[in-house]
Amino acid sequence: MKLIKLSAIDSTNSYLKELVKTAPFQDEVVVVATRQLNGRGQHGAGWQSQPSKSLTFSMFKQFESVLIAQQTLLSFCVSLALYEVLVEYKIPDLSIKWPNDIMSRQHKLAGILVENSLKGPHLASSVIGIGLNVNETEFNALPQATSMKLATGKTFQIDKLLHDIATAVFYKLSTIARQDISEVKKAYESVLFRKDRISVFETPNGIQKNGRIRGVTLDGLLTVEHDDDQWSHYGLKEVKLLY
Repeated sequence: MKLIKLSAIDSTNSYLKELVKTAPFQDEVVVVATRQLNGRGQHGAGWQSQPSKSLTFSMFKQFESVLIAQQTLLSFCVSLALYEVLVEYKIPDLSIKWPNDIMSRQHKLAGILVENSLKGPHLASSVIGIGLNVNETEFNALPQATSMKLATGKTFQIDKLLHDIATAVFYKLSTIARQDISEVKKAYESVLFRKDRISVFETPNGIQKNGRIRGVTLDGLLTVEHDDDQWSHYGLKEVKLLY
């Protein structure tokens, strides 16, 4: 893989997307920033990071025969790759919060943002941004955040962690055309945050309902069984998990 290191940038995803437009280069490129000033997450949310303590980076991957319909499979694979690396690092009580946040002991450890480019019926490429809290011990007004150090009491080598994650993600994506989405979905659901536990959900108009997460659909919608025995399927921005 090609690695580009930056001291400071607004967003590694935005930088990499613009770089792809102006300077054609080889597949599997990683852009990492020591300091990210305006990181982006799902729903347009920001991502806070601390210089030299957080890991904020983006990866570029090209595809040849991956259909647009396999975008959900791509999202599952990226989440599982990061989850599996963190398991190897012995981070306790890990889970994936739909669609692709990584949790440890009920607290947010990492966030993933996948942005795809399309060409006809196929995926042309993806820019995958990852923000991972590594060696932080304090978070400003973020009571639900945690870090690898807070979870384990250990300090981690950021460069090695970057290499391990990028290698795992690129490997999974290089085999995506041969992946069985049903099997990948099953693996994803097996580590889904708060699956089968009573939780509170809120719709955009402020209505709150109790329910249990039962899984995800093949196109990535969250499946929730509510207390009235109604089963609902939600897309991004259609529901918020309040715990």
